[in-house]
Amino acid sequence: MNRTADIERAVGRQDVSVQTPPAHRGAASARALALAFRTLMREWRSGELGVLLLALTVAVGALTGVGFLVSRISAAVSLQASEVLAADIRLGSPQPIGEQYFQEAARRGLRTASNTGVMSVVFNGDSSQLTNIRAVTDGYPLRGTLSVANEPFAKGEPTKGIPAPGEVWPDSKLLAAIGAGLGSRLSIGAATFRVSRVLISHPDQGGGAFADLAPTLIMNAADLPATQLIQPGSRVSYSALFAGDRDRIEMFKGWLSAHKKRGERVRDVADATPQIKNAIDRAGRFLSLASLVSVLLCAIAVAMSARRYVHRHLDTVALLKTLGATRGFTLGFTVLQLAAIAIAAAIAGSALGFIAQEWLLRTIRSLLATTELPSASLVPIGIGFMTAISVLAGFALPPLLQLSRVPAVRVLRRDVGPPPPLVVLAFGPAVAVVVLLIYWVVLDWKLFFGFTMGLAGFILLLTLAGGLLVLVAGRLRGRVGVAWRYGVANLSRRRAESLVQIVAFGTGIMVLLLLGVIRGDLYRDWRRTLPADLPNYFFINIPPADRDSFVSFLNDHGGRTTRVLPMIRGRLTNINGRPVDEMRFDGGRDENFATREQNITWASELGADNHLVAGRWWSAADVGKPLVSLATEIQESLHLKLGDHLTFDIAGETVEATVASIRRVKWDSFQPNFFIVFPPGVLEDAAGTYLTSAYFKPTEARSLAQLARRFPSVSIFDIGGLLAVVRSVLDKAALAVQSVFVFTLFAGLTVLLAAVQSSRDERRFESAMLRTLGASRSTVVQGVLAEFTTLGLLSGLIAAAGASVAAYFVTTRVLDLHYTFDPWACVIGLVGGALLVAASGWLATRSVVNQPPLTTLRG
Repeated sequence: MNRTADIERAVGRQDVSVQTPPAHRGAASARALALAFRTLMREWRSGELGVLLLALTVAVGALTGVGFLVSRISAAVSLQASEVLAADIRLGSPQPIGEQYFQEAARRGLRTASNTGVMSVVFNGDSSQLTNIRAVTDGYPLRGTLSVANEPFAKGEPTKGIPAPGEVWPDSKLLAAIGAGLGSRLSIGAATFRVSRVLISHPDQGGGAFADLAPTLIMNAADLPATQLIQPGSRVSYSALFAGDRDRIEMFKGWLSAHKKRGERVRDVADATPQIKNAIDRAGRFLSLASLVSVLLCAIAVAMSARRYVHRHLDTVALLKTLGATRGFTLGFTVLQLAAIAIAAAIAGSALGFIAQEWLLRTIRSLLATTELPSASLVPIGIGFMTAISVLAGFALPPLLQLSRVPAVRVLRRDVGPPPPLVVLAFGPAVAVVVLLIYWVVLDWKLFFGFTMGLAGFILLLTLAGGLLVLVAGRLRGRVGVAWRYGVANLSRRRAESLVQIVAFGTGIMVLLLLGVIRGDLYRDWRRTLPADLPNYFFINIPPADRDSFVSFLNDHGGRTTRVLPMIRGRLTNINGRPVDEMRFDGGRDENFATREQNITWASELGADNHLVAGRWWSAADVGKPLVSLATEIQESLHLKLGDHLTFDIAGETVEATVASIRRVKWDSFQPNFFIVFPPGVLEDAAGTYLTSAYFKPTEARSLAQLARRFPSVSIFDIGGLLAVVRSVLDKAALAVQSVFVFTLFAGLTVLLAAVQSSRDERRFESAMLRTLGASRSTVVQGVLAEFTTLGLLSGLIAAAGASVAAYFVTTRVLDLHYTFDPWACVIGLVGGALLVAASGWLATRSVVNQPPLTTLRG
């Protein structure tokens, strides 16, 4: 009676028809708003909106929480990954860099530094060594730190600042090669400098495919003119370094790319190292997939909750129509209610997401390499509001349109429901929202089509399999006890409802299992990628005559070597008979692949960290044939394909070859790898050297000084600092993956709750009838548990199969990982699904069972 009184007061017992004069339309809208607010408050106090609001809040909280978390961790990852460039952006040029770049950067509030590199011979008395001299300005490095020590190959300590004027910091290899030490006087060009510290590592070493094949020495840029090293014809490289906050850097990068001169190259963290790029790309793809799954799970919960919400409002709408309300009035009344719910859920979900990511980051701050993370972006809040409105509109609009068509005669005949909706209106908005959400999150056409088709196919198979399993279960109900007979009978009696619940349960369990399997494969791949004994030293320029003795020396002094490959320099000159110099490229990496000198090798076997994506690897019969294998990076940049004819200039000789295969290289294996590989018997006559990598324990690295003296032509690269950066990046990526998985798990539980809540009214009436006819409370409870356990078993069985198949395609086609079948996923899906759904069903329906039958029957 109270609700009827509210309705009568709001409507005013007036006929709000289509012919309402314009003057009264504003009053009608005000009455609709007042009625919507009154009814909303009453339903909120009664708890009817709980599941719907919870589902929508979790959807917004999952997406905004993931957005806040990923944006902050990604910013921290990018900052740390920038260490391999010693800056956020690096502008390289063979000519002096104009002052206008530094002025523009200063105007935009960015920090700057410069690095000038020149090759020269460094003398210590009669000993000499060709050295890569780096003259740096104050502020270098802008990202990362220099590491120095008091003796060669010792453990370095981070330091701030650069060498003082008149002082230099040579690296361990240089000091060992010329027999110098702390305090020695080194002659560089026309000047002499004192060794004040030993350079152990610098941030931008090893980030450019080991382009610096000579030892390194750092000096103050103010001392460079005194050396008189830069003369006409000198080979000098100039680098301008820029760093600042992300937004300013991105804007400056665009300006720099538009104003740079020919021959100048802009590099950022994406070009820094393939190891870090691969780690960030994989983590980003997984996080996008996981956040999308969270939203879709909550969308399912919203759909089921909205369906129950609309069903409970049939009587209210019918009563409104008996009082003269039009279809537009009733539709506006319910739309206003759901709009209020959307706004409330967006605000609550955004706050929940922000609090969750802030609490999580505070909890695990000790695992991060930095104590101060960039501030959270406000973009996820806008995304949260758009998600709330779009999800609610897409999944609640069809039943809302159906609700507005409820006939007034339902007041007298309770069995009269709303007319069935049109197929387009029933599924069109939901499908459109799902498709837009998928593309909005992944922003990749290949992944978009794969995920969309896979999801549609799984739901279709799940529906067919669920219907078959419900039919089979119904035929077996006569062979079980009373409680199980009652539970299984409910499945058969409410086949449509059971099928909807199986699809909801199965989808929720499947995506949780899928993310669990993918997460495991991701972790295993990262552990395989970065084991404790990963090579931390690279050795370049090994003479062919010293190859065997060099490898023996490494093994005798505690080094664990990897494969030893030949290396020779060459340049691509023609593609299918057309000179490369006459071809136009997009610039950046594409132009770099086409015009720079490449490191080239030859090998008879395909490395374990190389995977063929096209063509075939050569056999023994192909030795000596003019074939070549390309990495995917150079193949995609130059738009090459199998069968293309390439011409190379190698050591002054013209070599022609046909593209025989395309390889995807796992660069983060830190093994010797090349973009271009020839078969044996083609390049052996050209003068080349060898390279290899090895792992040395910190206590055994001192033997490298002896190695440097015995093999003075070999260049030694300590990549321990780079490994530390990559490991830290992977730790952050793993943390983000764990965090997103927690959000997804919570979203999955919300789906279970919504699916169970959707049939509470029917269960309340059935429980009252059974107990009135003599059934005990325990029998009804056991029947409910039997029903939901059966639903969980059926859903878990289908979900485990679907997760295993989907995991194979996602790991191999999307994340480029090695798929490992996990039998525990099937066990967890079957047993966990039964237990989880049974527990959720009991928690959601215990109030139904506990309610006295007389109360239900009187209501």
